[in-house]
Amino acid sequence: MKRRSRSLDIFSLSFLDVISCGFGAVVMLILISKTDIDSSQAGADEVSALLASLLSLQNSVTEIEQTLRDDLAALESLSDQKASIKQASSALQQELNTLEKQAETMNESVEGLSLVEERLKQASLSTPRPPVSERDDEVGGIPVDSDYVVFIVDTSGSMKSIWGSVSTELINVLNIHPEVKGFQVLNDMGQSLISGYDGRWIPDTPSRRKNVISLFSKWNAVSNSSPVEGLTVALRKYAKPNITTSIYVFGDEYSGGSYDAVIKTVTEQNKVLSSGRRLARIHAVGFISAGTTDRFSVLMREMTRLNDGTFIALPR
Repeated sequence: MKRRSRSLDIFSLSFLDVISCGFGAVVMLILISKTDIDSSQAGADEVSALLASLLSLQNSVTEIEQTLRDDLAALESLSDQKASIKQASSALQQELNTLEKQAETMNESVEGLSLVEERLKQASLSTPRPPVSERDDEVGGIPVDSDYVVFIVDTSGSMKSIWGSVSTELINVLNIHPEVKGFQVLNDMGQSLISGYDGRWIPDTPSRRKNVISLFSKWNAVSNSSPVEGLTVALRKYAKPNITTSIYVFGDEYSGGSYDAVIKTVTEQNKVLSSGRRLARIHAVGFISAGTTDRFSVLMREMTRLNDGTFIALPR
């Protein structure tokens, strides 16, 4: 029996099966590996983590900025408190300085009162006498036999710094003249304390004394620290031959020139009357201030000696 020869067909069922299997194997390998899908997923996760870290850092920066703003506000508040404390400290220091000056003035006033009291005691104890009804013509070395009194007060800045002591001594001198008929208060330029009484005597009553002392404590007037003008006005306007007058010069410094010329001028104006007395007794009270020299005391010692008066130098 003769064999039949077969023809070769490449698209046979077996060939298609092989190709299909091979293609399926490739697809299976691709599906099993998933290399691209894993890489993409890992990248997405990493980006998410970085974004979360960035947001966290931004929140931290915001918190730090807020903390810094709070610290700066607290620092500014402390700076304002420091400025307020410094200002309050300065105000307290000024008040302390003022109180110290007031204390110094009070001490000066006490010392002045002590001096007057001591001299009053010396005068009363020096020559014991039985009590008499007549008034004493001399207190503490100062004659008090005048019926009218003129005060000439230096109103310069140096005297104003011790004005409390000056006011106290004016009261003391008034008190040792309890029965005067009238008095007057001038500054060293001859200006009257009460302009309405210029050229006239102020009546000596308790209410007038109280009013004058009140006005005197607040008195501000131009001054050249020289009593010459005031003495000239007092001798011309107030000292008269038919009355007895005492002039009290209050000062701490003399700014004028020659002593001799001033003493000569005033002494010639304060004429000697037929009775042997002068128109007025000239007394002086020397105060000590920050700028005091010996010029006032040099001038007034000689001036009072030649004009029947007394010079008193108050202690510091």
